[in-house]
Amino acid sequence: MARPPAARSKVLDAYIALLCEEGDRAATLEATAARAGVSKGGLLYHFASKEALADAVIEASEEPIAKDIESMSSSAEGASVYYVRTSAEVNTDLDRYLNALQRLAQAGNKAASEKIEITSERWYQCILHEVGSKDVAHLVMLTGEGLYAQLALPGTWYERNFDGELDRLLELVTSIKKLGHLNKK
Repeated sequence: MARPPAARSKVLDAYIALLCEEGDRAATLEATAARAGVSKGGLLYHFASKEALADAVIEASEEPIAKDIESMSSSAEGASVYYVRTSAEVNTDLDRYLNALQRLAQAGNKAASEKIEITSERWYQCILHEVGSKDVAHLVMLTGEGLYAQLALPGTWYERNFDGELDRLLELVTSIKKLGHLNKK
């Protein structure tokens, strides 16, 4: 009798949660099975090894990443403003996958590192296409990354003092985009 497909999803979600909350070492097969509410045999039915779980995370991450790239590319506010604005959003589905990829990469998973690298390149190309300047595209990327890093850590000075600042930051990004267009001409 085949196992219900929901069990596979529960196992994958449990593994991602453990990666995000506690890291790769804590995300053992046993801990993942317990978190998912399945037996270790049930987990192994869907994922033959911890490496298979990691591969499934990397594969599943493409859907939210592709949605984000599409939204970024078609955003009325422009790719740059979209990127910085969404960098202030934590605890989203995309954020969960990116955190899981980061944890896998930190543990030495080369495929996760490559996925992060490719994703960053895709974001960069969207921004570069919009602003037309490598320097401005790098500035926008670093702004978004710095914003995310600060807001993802609870209790930081920046988080405590950020309330109401995003709109002004996005206005600056819009102004900086114009510099890219001036440099392009």
